[in-house]
Amino acid sequence: GVSDGISMGTDGMSYSLQSRDIIADSFETIMGAQWYDAMVAIPGCDKNMPATVMAMARLNRPSIMVYGGTIKAGCAVLDDKEEKLDVVSAFQSYGQALSGAITEDQRKTIIAKACPGAGACGGMYTANTMASFIECMGLSLPFSSCTPAEDADKKQECLDIGKVILNLLEKDLKPRDIVTRQSFINAMVLTMITGGSTNAVLHSIGMARAFDIDLTIEDWQEIADKTPFLCDLKPSGKYVMEDLHAIGGTPALIKMLIEKELIDGSQMTITGKSLWENVKDAPSLKPYGDGPDQQPIVKPFDAPIKEDGHIQIMRGNFAPGGSVGKITGKQGTSFTGTASVFDCEEDMLKGLEDGKIKSGDVIIIRYEGPKGGPGMPEMLTPTSALAGAGMINDVALITDGRFSGGSHGFIIGHVVPEAIEGGPIAFVKSGDKVTIDTKAHEINMDVSDEELAKRKAAWTAPAYKASKGTLYKYIKNVKDASHGCVTDE
Repeated sequence: GVSDGISMGTDGMSYSLQSRDIIADSFETIMGAQWYDAMVAIPGCDKNMPATVMAMARLNRPSIMVYGGTIKAGCAVLDDKEEKLDVVSAFQSYGQALSGAITEDQRKTIIAKACPGAGACGGMYTANTMASFIECMGLSLPFSSCTPAEDADKKQECLDIGKVILNLLEKDLKPRDIVTRQSFINAMVLTMITGGSTNAVLHSIGMARAFDIDLTIEDWQEIADKTPFLCDLKPSGKYVMEDLHAIGGTPALIKMLIEKELIDGSQMTITGKSLWENVKDAPSLKPYGDGPDQQPIVKPFDAPIKEDGHIQIMRGNFAPGGSVGKITGKQGTSFTGTASVFDCEEDMLKGLEDGKIKSGDVIIIRYEGPKGGPGMPEMLTPTSALAGAGMINDVALITDGRFSGGSHGFIIGHVVPEAIEGGPIAFVKSGDKVTIDTKAHEINMDVSDEELAKRKAAWTAPAYKASKGTLYKYIKNVKDASHGCVTDE
């Protein structure tokens, strides 16, 4: 699959999201052509995990996913102080160097030390979000999502998987016997609790559609309205998945959520047992705190990071078809500012370098959607640059592209309709007043309907960036972000 860490900030990101559907198609093709009896998938990054689940749903043969595992944290000594690092530290070092917060030699040290070994990005970014999501759905073994890639327990999981898949074959227990709408609801609750990636919205809808299960962005909002954000995990927090594993991992979280009656433990899993049976003997989370008999990651329900979910769905005259915000509460729940408009990611980065982005701006990066990007690239480089430059709490960013799970700040993506399709985001101009109100679930620009109509009449859609090959096929087939960016409908 595509490694976003390598492709990020380049034209290669156009291939990232579309690789999900190519991988699903490839699994389906080989499994169907060779008539394999069962499937063991070992993915290790953002798109190949939902891809394997989409293939499981289509084929409906005994199947299991083994997560390749999370990377361990990096470490570097900067200004005589030891700092824990991850891949996002490397991206943020660009903005830090740009603003003079670190030297170029320090930046090189961060880049060299950020990723010390094998494994997917270490925070609650998209890979770990999807691994946790799929474990909670019941399609991988307990602890699969949190065990580090280089840990001996991950090797043992791989050795044990033969018995598990044989048991599934003997019982003829297939993905559609396991996965229900409630399985998705359970996993969505876990994503809210952990502060997981906004990409989970996109991928969950894509996976659900493969299972012929109705799931919408409104379902995500319903979960957000009643689920707090508890886990102090990167990117908005302090800790990484390796740290969560050390205090009990995903099974401990699931056990707590079942005991709190926030998720349904009766759902079937690939072990042939219920979700509750899988986790009931797992260690319970210790109380929150810094003491020897406490843990510092999962906050109590009566003192959450945020009382409702960090994933917020918004519409309004800016995004009538929907958008997805990642609102941790650290930057507040509303933002009004002056639009600073860029037609691509590269222009925004140049604007930052040239000092054109100011505190209070609502940065708009458009023509980065599923068709316009193409491939709905992630805006990790812009958010990391803003964070490194010390501006992440002073601006908002809206895009018809996506965000990496490593992005944080007052950020809204997945704007529908996208710019190249003639959505309102195409008609906003620098200087327009834009208001984001997450409580009202709206993004509005202070522009009259009459003025918007004039701007639309004067607008000409730019040419697609691909005219043949795999990206052109994607442009011609992909649905919008609110419908999971699926390509087979």
